[in-house]
Amino acid sequence: MKIRLIRNATTLVEYAGKRFLIDPVLGGKGSFRAFGDSLRKDMKNPIVDLPISAEEIIDVDAVVITHMHLDHFDPAAKDLIPKDKKIYVENEDALKVLEGSGFLDVEILGKGSEFHEIKLIRTPGQHGRGEVLQVIGDVCGVIFSHPAEKTLYVVGDSVWYDGVHEIIKTHQPEVIVVNGGGNVLMGEMLVMGKEDILKVHKSKPDAMIISVHMEAMNHWTLSREELRSFAEENGFIGSLLIPEDGEEIQI
Repeated sequence: MKIRLIRNATTLVEYAGKRFLIDPVLGGKGSFRAFGDSLRKDMKNPIVDLPISAEEIIDVDAVVITHMHLDHFDPAAKDLIPKDKKIYVENEDALKVLEGSGFLDVEILGKGSEFHEIKLIRTPGQHGRGEVLQVIGDVCGVIFSHPAEKTLYVVGDSVWYDGVHEIIKTHQPEVIVVNGGGNVLMGEMLVMGKEDILKVHKSKPDAMIISVHMEAMNHWTLSREELRSFAEENGFIGSLLIPEDGEEIQI
C-alpha cells in the first residue's frame, strides 16, 4: 500500500490497486474560519496550503469521509469532487447532506461494505473527552482489508479509549493511521496526543503507526518535532512515521 499525506487528515491511500481519498479538504490556505475557543483564533483555516493541486488529489476511485466537520470535508471538496464519484460516509445524516448536494453514489459504511473486493469496515471513535462530547458529534474510522494487502486501520478523529483497543484487538491491523496533533477545543483534547499514540503502540507493538492531522488547523497543540522526540524517549520511534504534507509512504 501507499499512503500520501496531503494536509491535516486528507490522505491518499493506494490499496489493492485502488486509490482512496480520505477526508477531503481542498480549499486554499485561510479559506474558512478559525475554530473558536482554541489556540491561534486569529488564523483562518487551513493554516497551510495544499502541497499539490486539488485536481491531482481528486483523481481517485473512491472517497471516504469519516465525519462532516469543516476540517474533514470543506466547501471546496463539495464543489470539486465529481458528483458521480463513489463516496463512503459515517451515517444517514451525512448521506442526506451529500445527496442533497448532488452526489449520486453515496453509501453508509458498515460491516459489509466492499469496493472491488476491498473490505471496508466502519469503526467507532470518541472525538474527545468530557463536556465537548455533548457538542462535537459522531465520528468514525475505517478498516481496510484485502488478501493481497496488510490490514489498515484509519482511526479518524478519536482519542485513545477502550473502543480503539478493542478494534485493534479484533482486527489486528498491521498499519494504523492516527489523527495526532492533540487538537484542543473548549479546553478538551479532540484527537490523539502523544500519550494516546504511545498507548496505540503498546496495544499493537508490531504495527506501523502513521501520525497525520498535524500542524494544519489553528487548534493543534502537538507538533511533529515534539511527537518525534517523545517517541525516541519512549522507545517506539522505529514503529512511528510522521509524514510531512505531500509525503508518500510505501508499506
